[in-house]
Amino acid sequence: MSARILVVDDQPANVRMLEAKLLAEYFDVCTAENGVDAIDLARQEQPDLILLDIMMPGIDGYETCQRLKVDLQTRHIPVIMVTALDQREDRIRGLECGADDFLTKPIDDVTLFARVRSLLRLKAVLDELRYRDQGGALAGIVADPVELDAQPATALVVTSEERSGKRFARAFPDGIDADYELEPASAVKRMQSGIDLMLLDLTCPTFDGLRVCARIRSDTATRQIPIVAIVNPDDVKMAVKALELGANDIVYRPVDASELAARVRTQLRRKRYADKLRNRLDESLNMAITDALTGLHNRRFIESRLRQAVESANAGGAPVSVLLLDIDYFKRINDTHGHEAGDVVLKIFAQRITAQLRALDLASRYGGEEFVILMPGSGLAEAEHAAERIRRSVCSELFKLSDELELPVTVSVGLAQASSGEPMESLLRRADAALYEAKTDGRNRVQAAA
Repeated sequence: MSARILVVDDQPANVRMLEAKLLAEYFDVCTAENGVDAIDLARQEQPDLILLDIMMPGIDGYETCQRLKVDLQTRHIPVIMVTALDQREDRIRGLECGADDFLTKPIDDVTLFARVRSLLRLKAVLDELRYRDQGGALAGIVADPVELDAQPATALVVTSEERSGKRFARAFPDGIDADYELEPASAVKRMQSGIDLMLLDLTCPTFDGLRVCARIRSDTATRQIPIVAIVNPDDVKMAVKALELGANDIVYRPVDASELAARVRTQLRRKRYADKLRNRLDESLNMAITDALTGLHNRRFIESRLRQAVESANAGGAPVSVLLLDIDYFKRINDTHGHEAGDVVLKIFAQRITAQLRALDLASRYGGEEFVILMPGSGLAEAEHAAERIRRSVCSELFKLSDELELPVTVSVGLAQASSGEPMESLLRRADAALYEAKTDGRNRVQAAA
């Protein structure tokens, strides 16, 4: 996959070398010689990834990374620190500043590009979610890292030795409930029960850790769970293969507890951000098909499903019936007791009708005090029986609007079964005509269409 990469280094020779390597792999490259220019370029160009040196004049790589990660315009851009510094304190500090990875020069090209492509795949997923979010930044969806870090989490260590499992589990930072599993099959099952992160030991001689990684990524229930893989430092092939199969990060033996904690926090922060975006997207989709007051489906949704059901019935499928319900004298309730009382009536009404429906029936608020119920697989007799059951449920007891106010409420129902070849609009017109007949004949009754 191609992408735009920002290379930041104060040494022109290093910039030219990285630029040449990236261009040879068909990446688009932009460059900066210091941290201030890098931040400006990141805001303007919105690169897909940043390769950042640490030792630079002015503000160093650590501060540059911190500024990038607190800026709403650049927080989502992955940062790989590429530096000659090789002490554990340097790596940990870089990761705690918000870097997504930390590579020490001289860099193996295969490892570099495996890391780059892994982070680009993850960013592509997040970008798609951000794009669909439609204004998430304005709504506060770009959460503060402190807020994301404060959330509790669960983790599972998968290794072949109990001693290693206990040691790795103890290395997780506070707030993360970590356990271990020695059997891959059991680990896969546990991952499906709501684990937030997996630490997978690929150095185990008793099972194929790469196959476990592939299994986690192929299962819909676990596909989004971050995987941090443990690899021997000289096994470049294993590390690259793990990243290709979907591991989110690599940590090398002997595992440093502080580095592991920093990498785990980075992965969990990214997961929580993605979860926020997915939840917001689900809420947006739900709002698009739901009536906000009653919680029932809205007119757009029910018409779409009704059209599908009618077309299916016309093609030789199961019969379909529709109920059109109208609350009797609803305007009088609004005029006498106010619109707030009318809203309460609508909510209680929605609860009573849904309590009388089958699991496959769909209820919707069609507009005002009018409701539509779609009954797939139901003929006229069955629909009429359901309508009468709903009518009795509505008028069986008073609607309690407050401690001081209770009102009797009734409903009139018109229903029709789709005839062979009949379009949806005609079915609704016949149900509406039946409803009008129920109203004119005295209300609080059920009328089937002829």
